[in-house]
Amino acid sequence: MDFLQAPPILSNTFHDDPTLRAYCARALPTALFAAIEPDLAELGAYAAASWSKARLETPKTPNLISWSAWGERIDHIETTPTWQRGAELTARYGFVAAGHEPQFGALARVDQFLRVYLYHVPSQFHSCPLAMSDGAATALKAAGNRALCERALPHLLARDPAHLWLSGQWMTELAGGSDVGNTDTIAQRGEHGQWRLHGRKWFTSAVVGDMALALARPQGAAPGADALALFYLESRKADGAWNGIRIDRLKDKLGTRELPTAEVHLDGAQAIAVGELANGVRQITPVLNISRTWNAVGAIATMRHCLTLALDYANRREAFGRTLASLPLHRATLAHLIAEFEAAFQLVFCVIELLGREEHEQHEHADDALMLRVLTPLAKLWTGKLAVRIASETCEAFGGAGYIEDTGIPQLLRDAQVFPIWEGTTNVLALDVLRALGRDSLDVFSQRLLNWCDSGTGDTQLQSALATAQSWFAAHAGKRPALESGARGFAMTLARCAAAAVLARHAHWAASAQHDTRAHAALSLFIEHGLVRLDTIPMDAVAALVDNGRS
Repeated sequence: MDFLQAPPILSNTFHDDPTLRAYCARALPTALFAAIEPDLAELGAYAAASWSKARLETPKTPNLISWSAWGERIDHIETTPTWQRGAELTARYGFVAAGHEPQFGALARVDQFLRVYLYHVPSQFHSCPLAMSDGAATALKAAGNRALCERALPHLLARDPAHLWLSGQWMTELAGGSDVGNTDTIAQRGEHGQWRLHGRKWFTSAVVGDMALALARPQGAAPGADALALFYLESRKADGAWNGIRIDRLKDKLGTRELPTAEVHLDGAQAIAVGELANGVRQITPVLNISRTWNAVGAIATMRHCLTLALDYANRREAFGRTLASLPLHRATLAHLIAEFEAAFQLVFCVIELLGREEHEQHEHADDALMLRVLTPLAKLWTGKLAVRIASETCEAFGGAGYIEDTGIPQLLRDAQVFPIWEGTTNVLALDVLRALGRDSLDVFSQRLLNWCDSGTGDTQLQSALATAQSWFAAHAGKRPALESGARGFAMTLARCAAAAVLARHAHWAASAQHDTRAHAALSLFIEHGLVRLDTIPMDAVAALVDNGRS
């Protein structure tokens, strides 16, 4: 009889995730955990069932139907079955609403993102518009526009799928992604005071949503980013017709293929100014900060999914007369990846805890705002790159099967590549970190990390790494090109230092409260990988390589 390889099996992703369960035991009061545990268990079961079901189905993608049979322009987007279930699951489990509900106070965000962590992978990136919706709700609250809050928030935070809205965030245009200063969309004001938007948005990830927040330049305003204003628009009119929106095409992307991403033209779309008719980038910043947190949660969820499959397969696959799980090199490879994930998980949920405290004004420490401002881009940039690395290693861990589409493994790598790109590339975020830190702020940041690392394990290495980062920053502070050219390595160093600090804090708790050495083992391996990633870039070498051949 021909040999048949047993495929990996994904069990309940809540019950079988020791990192998640240990975090819940440490971070959540007993009553809160008891209240949400049934939902988390159901989401874990849903994730496992979705993985098994997907192996028996042909992959689906959204479809744009531009014209009706009779020649009418309809721009109808058919979404996939997974996406069609999204509204029901979102309303039931509160993937957006839970973060804004008052019963758990500063821990509401932890409750929310535990749910998102379990939902992200089986959602087939339905989590993307949920991130935008969460960000839109946060931005509208921050803007204080009472009329828009009364109009939109009951829908964005609805627990009834019939009333639930998704929101887009429409910034990207042909002239640039992160550089929005050249935005060409114009807002024209009619004689009755209403605004209409005219322009082209090149990358709209939530085009199937019910509303959007969009940047536009009021007609006659000065050039540059500061003169942009933030506008609220609903996608369709009362009769169901598009609100001055034309869908040009859906994007053919490397990954996230179930997510319908479109190029659109705005041709007189009715809109409402969210706040002042300037500083729109500042007004939309809450959307960016929230979606960057969602990005980091999606990244660690992908890491866990990859590692769970790789570990299960290692116990099923035999090579050279032994299971992969018993081969020393394979074991060591998996252990190193797990250690990186463990640190990433603790860092991301540290950011989430800080976010919850900021929103509920429960600052345990005067420097919480600084830590959130710096750790949000750090967590996003580091976990984005790490997710791609772990997804790639997962393909390799499966050998040839990891390169075959219907195993589902290649999709994990394709989808992971979005994390370092969406809502700010690694370089953009590294420069954001430089802007958030001055010399004094770096000292405060470093001391806070040392305070977190209270177990003694890793303290010496953390102190040394932070001192090295501080010396590098001081030496380059007056040399802007050199500072910026090394910003990526500087940011990676700070991210790894922060991750080591919070993993040490968790390991100390786990050893004392649960007599569990798993986190301590992860910390030891993580520190062994090194914390410092600083680069000293010889600018003449950069010029010789980048400018070579250019006249």
